[in-house]
Amino acid sequence: RVKVLSRSAERLAGRAWSEQVEIIEGDVLKPETLTSAMQSVDFAYYLIHSMGGAKDFFARDELAARNFGRAAQTASVKRLIYLGGLGDASTELSEHLRSRQQVGEALKEGGVAVTEFRAAVVVGSGSLSFEMIRYLTERVPVMICPQWVYTRVQPIAIRDVLSYLVAALQTPDSAGQIIEIGGADIQTYGSMMLGYARARDLKRYLMAVPVLTPRLSSYWVHLVTPIPANIAQPLIEGLRNEVVVRDPRAQELFPQIQPIAYQNAVIRALDKLTAREVETTWSDSLASSIGDTVPYHYEEREGMMIEQRQREVHAPAEAVFAAFTRLGGQQGWLYLNWLWHLRGILDRLVGGPGYRRGRRNPNLLRVGDALDFWRVEALETDRMVRLRAEMKLPGRGWLQFEVEPLKSDTSQLTQTAFFAPKGLFGLVYWYMLFITHKFIFDGMIERLVTQAEHIDDPPAAEKPIFGRFKLLVAGLLLSAIVMAGLVKSLNRD
Repeated sequence: RVKVLSRSAERLAGRAWSEQVEIIEGDVLKPETLTSAMQSVDFAYYLIHSMGGAKDFFARDELAARNFGRAAQTASVKRLIYLGGLGDASTELSEHLRSRQQVGEALKEGGVAVTEFRAAVVVGSGSLSFEMIRYLTERVPVMICPQWVYTRVQPIAIRDVLSYLVAALQTPDSAGQIIEIGGADIQTYGSMMLGYARARDLKRYLMAVPVLTPRLSSYWVHLVTPIPANIAQPLIEGLRNEVVVRDPRAQELFPQIQPIAYQNAVIRALDKLTAREVETTWSDSLASSIGDTVPYHYEEREGMMIEQRQREVHAPAEAVFAAFTRLGGQQGWLYLNWLWHLRGILDRLVGGPGYRRGRRNPNLLRVGDALDFWRVEALETDRMVRLRAEMKLPGRGWLQFEVEPLKSDTSQLTQTAFFAPKGLFGLVYWYMLFITHKFIFDGMIERLVTQAEHIDDPPAAEKPIFGRFKLLVAGLLLSAIVMAGLVKSLNRD
């Protein structure tokens, strides 16, 4: 049985596993909220970090850990399992790395035995250090880097981290131990970037210079990635410290775990970009509570551009599902159809399938169906359909529609576009079409709402568009045409 502690249970609504666990609201900075959370708990995992929450994050982290450790002792918890940061404590550690180790000490003050794992860069989607490497490598063909690119580091795959965390439950000898964990090989930060580039078939070059301070480097990261400078700076300051495994205790306690090499870990992390994992990997954080409709939301996360729109529909979920599963083919895409056809022509010119495939059935879809230049990747009756883009793109794209019933004859429609750009061209492509996408996707969801509310009526013909609006869209299309000329070069990026 698993309990999950969160400051807001609503933030976990809609996750695939939410029904399999007990969700309890609490805050480690408010010790009075931890008493009930700890009841009937044998083992507690501490995976909390406040970096970026405030300038004094290290003090907040220690206070939070001290509160958690004391609450665990009061509730007679048998053991705490903590994931901290690798680094030689006898050296001059950065404030960030020193804080991670002090959190382990604060947890022990409560008197409960602590298993403390210490890891360097965790290779996997969602790991902040890995996301920084991912974004920099994807977006910058020639990287001007400070000397820390030559610092040695022992990255570890997120699957291996999870293996250690779970195995600790069945390994009593790990109680009270500090266990250093790392992958099968030692890298430098520079070789990690180049290894990521190889996995993505990108050509990247590094130029090390002695003048970039952590502060200047953090501003650079802030400029070219979604990671803000106040979070990037403590991370970058820690990159001057060598973080490699020096103690063989992990091998002795967990001989059954054989960590994989960095390159394999990167490939597995990139497997998160497979279409079937998009929903659980990227859209779960965007799930909203019933009745909490956010008209528009945009974010860049885990290498993905995510653009989401939501509308309340005065129709049952079945009618909304029927509306968005009729898209494409003879009916078209409800709004600015001429743009969709023009995109199909451009796709044909660069060797893609174009717009000519139509759809198998005007009203029914099934997984695997071709839908113009999309492919039905996943489908759940009366709930969701996810389409994978098969047109030529400088990256990978999906379009997903979901419906949730709110109350009698009212539903929430969610339309989400995902794009995982490949290299600099992918990023340029996305932003060049951003305004065009806004017109298309805004119009599409509005038409879907109308159609769902009149599902038994014949679809209305699209009104012709005249004047300046059409001129604007045509101008934006010209940008797309220019980009289409670059698409063929993507394989050489």
